[in-house]
Amino acid sequence: MDEILQIPLSALQHYSYCPRQCALIHQEQTFVENVFTLRGQRLHERVDEPDTRCEKGVRIEQALPLFCDRLGLNGKADVVEFLADGTPRPVEYKHGPRRQKEHDDIQVAAQALCLEEMLGREVPEGVVFHHSSRRRRVVPITSELRMTVERLTLEVRAMLESGRLPPAAADAKLCRGCSLKDTCQPELVGADAAIGQAAKTLFEPED
Repeated sequence: MDEILQIPLSALQHYSYCPRQCALIHQEQTFVENVFTLRGQRLHERVDEPDTRCEKGVRIEQALPLFCDRLGLNGKADVVEFLADGTPRPVEYKHGPRRQKEHDDIQVAAQALCLEEMLGREVPEGVVFHHSSRRRRVVPITSELRMTVERLTLEVRAMLESGRLPPAAADAKLCRGCSLKDTCQPELVGADAAIGQAAKTLFEPED
């Protein structure tokens, strides 16, 4: 039986933010730093080294490798907290202020599915720790979120196996904060697509 293409957990977060960004990073091996990625790197340096400690009765594992053979996912959790009854809870560190972002929730949910397969324990919730505000946001691992993770895993795998680069997002706000904006050139790609569509319409035979 052929092995399925393994998908990094981070690819789900990138894909849910923008499929083209995901392809540029995980297919084209393109990555460019900006102020946001540098802040994120500095934050993750604190949890990139494996470590085990206990705080208020909670065992904390840093940089824990994760995998889910069923879905073909792998990666690493910033932190996994093990509660007093042994229930695992993944914690994802983000540099920005506390606010809900679906792509962050998807990343945490994917970590939860990995932990469930690895440990045979249900993971009812995860956490996003927002460093700027020093606040935690609990992410319930709902059935809807689980299905989203499974659907996106299939979509990412199909995209990477196809070798095709998705179209640029038509979202100025989304592109503004992306470190790959200059590489992606969404305005140019969008203009080329519009010209191509106009030419196609112009030369289509009339009924």
